[in-house]
Amino acid sequence: MRKPLNILFVCGRNNRRSPTAEQIFLHDRRMNVRAGGIADTSRRRVTEADMLWADLILCMERKHVKRLQVQFSNLDYRAPIENLDISDEYTYMHKDLIELLHTAVNGALEEYYEELEKNAD
Repeated sequence: MRKPLNILFVCGRNNRRSPTAEQIFLHDRRMNVRAGGIADTSRRRVTEADMLWADLILCMERKHVKRLQVQFSNLDYRAPIENLDISDEYTYMHKDLIELLHTAVNGALEEYYEELEKNAD
């Protein structure tokens, strides 16, 4: 079994999507999870420590990817940043959001491990 990945979930204000992701994957043996937002008004803002901790950063929208890349451009983080493409239209723990997150996160994990194997050759 692989060692758990440190996964950082990111959305705008850390109110609905990223906390839902953190909650539903909290006890998933494949990962250690954290969640944060990029807005000044976030419940919990993404920090430099989060960026350095993460093995994989999963953003809910493309604009979050861009914002992290700009905000932490001076930081030597190594984690890939991926866009899950989940729009801000769901409430916290909404069943449709949970289903979307399961599908998107499992897909992102598959891609991550495929890329690792490809680079190991």
